[in-house]
Formats: sequence, structure tokens, C-alpha cells
Amino acid sequence: MAVVAPRVADGLGVCLVLHGRGDDAARAVSLLGLEAQLGTVLAAGVAPFALVTLDGGETYWHRRASGDDPEAMILDEVLPRLDQLGLRTSRIAVTGWSMGGYGGLLLAHRHPELVVAVAASSPAMWHSYGASAPGAFDSKADFAAHPVLGTAPAPGVAYRIDCGGSDPFISVSREAAVTLRAQERNFGPGGHTPSYWRSVTPAQLTFVGAALARTA
Repeated sequence: MAVVAPRVADGLGVCLVLHGRGDDAARAVSLLGLEAQLGTVLAAGVAPFALVTLDGGETYWHRRASGDDPEAMILDEVLPRLDQLGLRTSRIAVTGWSMGGYGGLLLAHRHPELVVAVAASSPAMWHSYGASAPGAFDSKADFAAHPVLGTAPAPGVAYRIDCGGSDPFISVSREAAVTLRAQERNFGPGGHTPSYWRSVTPAQLTFVGAALARTA
């Protein structure tokens, strides 16, 4: 876990950062330039909040047959630790890319009482287990138990979805933006690349920061 914040202070809101497949908590900070990006949006007037990057391995951010359970890690380990630091954890925001974009949307679907906003870049989603990436799910039953595509927006959750026009997930991203009634969406030029994800990070941080400010 890594915390990026203007300061760690009582009552500061939290946005979890869920990485893509092959990345980790430390790399997420440098991959997106989170320290500079957060500084830029705060300087532009967004109310201060903390970014917290997590290690999710290659779990696709849900409980796996191996026993790995990133959802339980978030709920039972990470949030209590952040609460001990004085951060505000009753309502959080989530952002992520690829595997992590899916993970953020899934966490909001499963815990709308906790998540106030999600900003997802190029969320890795498929219409069937057979079409999914190898290792993303343990079985057809596992795939069916963790849906995002085709689900209704979770009550009280604000959504933003970004995906580049040449990204392989552009079609499902457009679909999810409609079914989830995303308040913000962006499908401009770009691919499934760190440069694209960095380019949309300022707008995403502004979006989740505004949502967190409304819960303060």
C-alpha cells in the first residue's frame, strides 16, 4: 500500500487506486505520475484528498479459488488501517485502469454503501467467460458471480468511464457508460496504454475529488 496525499490529516477523504494486470501498488504511483497529478488538480481548486494504491496481484480484484481475496483485504485490512491514520473511510472513491477499472466498478456494484464514485479507465470486461482473458476468472460460475456489464448503476454512486478509441475494450466501455448512466465519459483517441491512462488522470481525479467533497 502507498499513500499519496498533500498531508495525512484527520477527515481527509480517500480514493483507492486499483492497478491493472502486471502492475502493483508502487508502480501505480510512477505509472500515472500520481504525486504530480494530484498536486495539479488540488492547485486547480479541488478539495484535498488522499490517493491509496493497493497490491491486487492478478486477481481481477475479487475472491479467487486460491484463497486470495482483495475485496476482503480492502474491507477488513486497508480501510481500518486508513481509519487509524485519521483518514475518512465511511465513503470512499475508487479509480483504476484495465483490470483495476473493472475492479473499481465491481467494488461499487457490491458495496454502494461504501463507494461514492468510480473513475474507470479501459475497464477489462467481457460478455462471456469464454471471451475473458486467461486467468481472469476461475470458472463460468466465478465469472457469473462477479458481473459489471449489464448491471444497473449502484444507488448513490457516481460513474466516469474513459477509454481510447483504439482500445480493445472500447465497445464494452461504451456499453457500460450507457447501462451505468455514467455522469462523465470520454472516448477520444488513444489505446490500452499508460500514456492514455495518464492523459485522463487529471479529469478522473477532479471527478472523484468532487464526489468526496460532497460527502465531507
